[in-house]
Amino acid sequence: MKQPLAYIHPNAKIHPSVIIDPFVCIEGNVEIGAGTRIGSNVTICEGTRIGKNCTIFPGAVVGAIPQDLKFQGEDSLVIIGDNTVLREFVTVHRGTASRGKTVVGSNCLIMAYCHVAHDCILGNNIIMSNATQLAGEVVIGDYAVIGGGTLVHQFTRIGAHVMIQGGSKVNKDIPPYITAAREPIQYCGINSIGLRRRGFTNEQIHSIQSTYRVIYQSALNVSQAMERIEEEIDSTVERDEIILFIRNSPRGICRGGKEL
Repeated sequence: MKQPLAYIHPNAKIHPSVIIDPFVCIEGNVEIGAGTRIGSNVTICEGTRIGKNCTIFPGAVVGAIPQDLKFQGEDSLVIIGDNTVLREFVTVHRGTASRGKTVVGSNCLIMAYCHVAHDCILGNNIIMSNATQLAGEVVIGDYAVIGGGTLVHQFTRIGAHVMIQGGSKVNKDIPPYITAAREPIQYCGINSIGLRRRGFTNEQIHSIQSTYRVIYQSALNVSQAMERIEEEIDSTVERDEIILFIRNSPRGICRGGKEL
């Protein structure tokens, strides 16, 4: 349903069930899936793809060109998955030649005043609390929860099922399944409550705990810790994901600290 006070480019592909409130601006080369609602004063720029049953709250800007001086006007995209909510004044910028797209997955909640910069890749079921700011080319795994006012440095990776304290400055990679807090940011134990809520068994949680004890409590360096884990801890999906994440971390992982 289109409001007469909204502007919609004739080339935009919008499902008939989409609700569009007054004063919305939708540019060309935009696609919006069934059941989505676009709140008033939202701007959806060229190259945006929005999935089904999303809600975009008033004042959001989706698909604006990146704040990157290397950007030369190349074709690129913003892709928003199904059932995702972008709250008031969220900004999501499209990609550059680096990755060609910025992605926010399905079933995500991106709260008010958050920023997702160019070429970020966000998984599914992510919660970003108010005023969290992602610099360019950040990667976040599924089910991560990021506290309000967090600042994430460019090229940083945040693993799946991570919980990050509000107001954090994230300048190191945060490996999966942990809680991270304090200044500078550091490991504060595994996210056991979140894991149990998502159906992880006691055996899975024990494997994760055992792995991180070697990494953060054994006085070994990272390479030595990886070797000991492979020698002494049985292979599981979770153990192997942690090892792969750390070995593929060009920035290095956050340091250890006392558990919360």
